[in-house]
Amino acid sequence: MRLIEIDLSPEEYHQPELLRQALQRRGGVVLGEGEEVHVVRRTLDCRRRPVYHTTIGLGTMPEAVVEELPDGRQGRKVVVVGAGPAGLFAAMQCLRHGLCPTIVERGKPVEERKHDIARLTREKVVDADSNWCFGEGGAGTYSDGKLYTRSTKRGDVGGVLLQLVAHGASPDIMLDAHAHIGTDRLGGIIASIRHDLLAHGAEYRFGSRVEELIVEDGRVKGVRTAAGEAIRGEAVMLATGHSARDIYQLFHRQGWLLEAKPFALGVRVVHPQALINEIQYHGRDHSPLLPPAAYSLTAQAGGRGVFSFCMCPGGVVVPAATADGQQVVNGMSNSRRNSPWANSGIAVTVDGSDAGGEDALRLLRFQQEVEQRMFAAGGNAINAPAQRLTDFLRHRASASIAPTGYMGETVAAPLHELLPPFIAGALAEGFRTFDRKMRGFVCEEAMLLAVESRTSSPVRIPRDPQSLQHPQLGGIYPCGEGAGYAGGIVSSALDGIRCAEAVARQLGAEPISAARHTIKQMGGR
Repeated sequence: MRLIEIDLSPEEYHQPELLRQALQRRGGVVLGEGEEVHVVRRTLDCRRRPVYHTTIGLGTMPEAVVEELPDGRQGRKVVVVGAGPAGLFAAMQCLRHGLCPTIVERGKPVEERKHDIARLTREKVVDADSNWCFGEGGAGTYSDGKLYTRSTKRGDVGGVLLQLVAHGASPDIMLDAHAHIGTDRLGGIIASIRHDLLAHGAEYRFGSRVEELIVEDGRVKGVRTAAGEAIRGEAVMLATGHSARDIYQLFHRQGWLLEAKPFALGVRVVHPQALINEIQYHGRDHSPLLPPAAYSLTAQAGGRGVFSFCMCPGGVVVPAATADGQQVVNGMSNSRRNSPWANSGIAVTVDGSDAGGEDALRLLRFQQEVEQRMFAAGGNAINAPAQRLTDFLRHRASASIAPTGYMGETVAAPLHELLPPFIAGALAEGFRTFDRKMRGFVCEEAMLLAVESRTSSPVRIPRDPQSLQHPQLGGIYPCGEGAGYAGGIVSSALDGIRCAEAVARQLGAEPISAARHTIKQMGGR
């Protein structure tokens, strides 16, 4: 294919004839009769006026080839703890090396998990093993399915996206610089990956919370669950996610190395989506040619970073606590992003010096203390403490609460007093900076919900940079976001693949070739 980079107006992008005219007029391209035109890459830039920065391919689109999984039933046994993106992609990579993975997941299959989430929202009852964070697919299943990553040097990002397309994601994720799948579609994709793994010899243990590591002669030989089941393997990949605090406690009790890891904490801000559209599209009427507008903001406040996180256009805010006595919020949106609200986490960096003590769990305790304080402020229930952004900046309680799309109840609360002072001060300075960058960001309709605390793990499980095994324990491979080596779906998947390859090297397992098939990529214009 010939590749042409060209900026297109929304009208030119969405109307094939206008696109072809733009290529010929501005791009100097002479199109042959019937020559195919494909969008290969696109980014919507709204800094001045809405424009698509695109890479256009001319000619026949190369086929996307995906290698099927080999059968691993006769392979050596390995254990994967956690069925989030790191665990699932690690399991697939194990099969590609002839290894037979057993996936141990504390929660339920995605089809059953949604019932516990509905109960949490409706009855405010938290199942500690099945909630917005725990269960098949991990936290990302109910967090919009954002696929943007800066981890392009850690592995084959395109390969991860192709696997998602092969299991049901829209081919459009191959185009967008900031692609997302949508919570409504992720469940089916995760179930498809499970069926594929099972069909090729992998095993699952749902409802199996790991309580012990089986250690023999200084090497981990498997895990023991809360039900007492021993699940053995020649290696264990630990991909438990950023909220599996019991795993950190297990390592701490046993005296195995852990490290405090900087993370970020703040609030989730909610605006009417129409307001964000107006700001980002510079007053231009929102039309079907433009998606619900997003934003990405950063600021410095007293030497700390303040930044938007997990921005959800047309989304909702969800209660993301994983145990009683906690109040946590997160954001998500469906594939159409069609709710009337935009929400985003706004977080402040927190490091080891911000918490008392010197041990590796000090930032975890800091995180827990803030979540417990917000739970109390919500009436000792998973109600979201809320405050108007303008009142937060004026240090006064809100007399009324605007609609937010929160999947639960909101309770007026003085977040400027409840948040740690350095967090509240940095947020206030950051919000003022954001309003200078996006005039109208600070407004009466903007609401703050607390607390956005699960941005990443506050603990790192160290590993040798070469073997990827824990420095004290051979045979265990800390993996993904929960171990402190990833920060989202794609980077977690890449780390899972990397750990599985390290296991294969250690066990002398060579890659196995398998049948290949093509999948549909982007459509022509």
